Amino acid sequence: MPTSTRFAVAIHTLAALAVSADKPLRSEDLANSANTGPVVIRGLLSRLSEAGLTKSQLGAGGGALLARPANEIRLLDVYEAVEDTELFTLHRSPPCAECPVGGNIQEAMRPALEQARKALETELSRFTIADIAVEVSRLGKFTLPPM
Repeated sequence: MPTSTRFAVAIHTLAALAVSADKPLRSEDLANSANTGPVVIRGLLSRLSEAGLTKSQLGAGGGALLARPANEIRLLDVYEAVEDTELFTLHRSPPCAECPVGGNIQEAMRPALEQARKALETELSRFTIADIAVEVSRLGKFTLPPM
């Protein structure tokens, strides 16, 4: 199953904004930090803005800012904002309906996959961008601004 890096890069972006002490950050600076292109960051910022997680400050010295406190942005909020595919995808082509397994496998798998999706969402809702920023601060041995 192909995976996306949008979620990880979005968390990176939001954590950088959280530690910036309310100083707007340009997409170029965020891209440099995440080792990606500014276009990727601008796309993520657009999705994050639509979800009410970031905002833009225009003009000289402008850039992206958190739209609400880091301790109010759950990782689940980020996941829902940037990932637009189901956690689990089923067969690309429908299985053989005449086969006893093929005709029933997707329906048989649904409860387990739904339970796994709910478990992921429960765990992601437990953590915030502030939690990630605190851990980044601890690992980088620097002091965070008040959040």
